[in-house]
Amino acid sequence: MTMTRKIAFIGTGLMGAPMARRLLGAGFELAAWNRDGGKAAPLASDGARVGGSAREAAEGADVVFTMLTDGNAVEDVLFRQGVADVLVRGATVIDCSSIAPKAARDHAARLAERGIRHLDAPVSGGVVGAAAGTLAIMAGGDGAVVAELADVFAPLGRVTHVGPDGTGQLAKLGNQQIVAVTIGAVAEAMMLVEAGGGSREAFRNAIRGGFAESRILDLHGQRMVERNYGNGGPSKLQLKDLNNILAVAESLSLTLPLTEAVRAEFAEFVGNGGGDVDHSGLLKHFEEKHAAGTGEA
Repeated sequence: MTMTRKIAFIGTGLMGAPMARRLLGAGFELAAWNRDGGKAAPLASDGARVGGSAREAAEGADVVFTMLTDGNAVEDVLFRQGVADVLVRGATVIDCSSIAPKAARDHAARLAERGIRHLDAPVSGGVVGAAAGTLAIMAGGDGAVVAELADVFAPLGRVTHVGPDGTGQLAKLGNQQIVAVTIGAVAEAMMLVEAGGGSREAFRNAIRGGFAESRILDLHGQRMVERNYGNGGPSKLQLKDLNNILAVAESLSLTLPLTEAVRAEFAEFVGNGGGDVDHSGLLKHFEEKHAAGTGEA
């Protein structure tokens, strides 16, 4: 059965492609575009129309999803590449990218001038959650629009309306704060246990189900045990989020000492070439700093 809404999905990378497949699997008519066309082309076999440009993909769409690297990329696609120009009044842009709240509010205001609705709806749950349709979706904007588009969100995961424009992004920043600080805490705890002669794997198993249990301990902790970091959640993007968090905190006259400390460590890790390493690789950074300090090889 084909659903009546027509969807365009702009940005079909690690997260965008599985999200688009979930929407196609739910029966929606969907057009896709990615700057690197090779990442959009495979969706054709799932039933997507692959656009030659972002503008072309968005033509005739009732709902446009964007899942892009940062606020500049979103602004470029919407307002310079012409996506906003081809959308009819009453269409909705759902921006799932993680960008600064101020940028989200700006995009919402500029789209509203054209009669186009906007939700900032960043997600959490990673590639696994995107493929399984179990994402946590944090939506800022008009709550009535969130409710109206429940059928669109349903294949992707659980959506929560957080508040007005920009608050979805604030919630995502809060999520990324907790992720980054917790990754740092797990990494330091593993170093402590191992330095005293314990096993990282046994330590992780021992505390499972206790007060320290978390998705971070489960997934990222396993990567730390195996030292198999990969590039699922690149540290450079974690650093981008931490920079945005501290910029917002400054604008609100807030001091966030734990966030500042972990941001400094990620900045050093990225600066030393760890930008494309999964953020669980912060343990690798800590170990290398310790080795350098002790003179160990």
